[in-house]
Amino acid sequence: MTQALVLASGSEIRASLLRQAAIPFEIEKARIDEAALKAALLAEDAPPRDLADKLAEMKALKVSARHPGALVLGCDQVLALGGEVFSKPESPEDALDQLTRLSGRTHQLLSAAVVCLDGEPIWRHVGVVRLDMAKCSESYLRDYVDRNWASIRHSVGGYKLEEEGVRLFVRVMGDYFTVLGLPLVELINWLVLRGDLQR
Repeated sequence: MTQALVLASGSEIRASLLRQAAIPFEIEKARIDEAALKAALLAEDAPPRDLADKLAEMKALKVSARHPGALVLGCDQVLALGGEVFSKPESPEDALDQLTRLSGRTHQLLSAAVVCLDGEPIWRHVGVVRLDMAKCSESYLRDYVDRNWASIRHSVGGYKLEEEGVRLFVRVMGDYFTVLGLPLVELINWLVLRGDLQR
């Protein structure tokens, strides 16, 4: 990298993806009231795409103010079922409820990434993946949550596709990195075009 990159996220998955791609970066988690921002945007009937994009932008802007001259990457992921937006489950019962509502239906994961430089957004992308969940029995879903709660408690929808959660699905249409919360290929292509990253 010819310019410093700062990840404005505490997500270990996003950090791991950047490390595995051999992209040097620092981490500074954005301190924003995500729940309040989300509630305000939902009150204005913001569509899921705009919700993910705006939250990613706010995270990047917050950290960018403290890192002049650095590229600051903010990310956010939203799960949409029809017009409803899901949040991370607050309890095992909440995770079971989310999975039960998703069972046998198609939902979308929208992963937004925004890069800011000196307090200004200079790049953004929202990746969209459609996922068809199998019709699962209540007993399997309950056992799944019991076995995996420690891991899935930080995942919107109550599942992780990179773990046992893959068994819940019959079809995934879209980019795997977008499912994990970072449209990595698009970010790399942009960094290469800018001349910040070599190929």
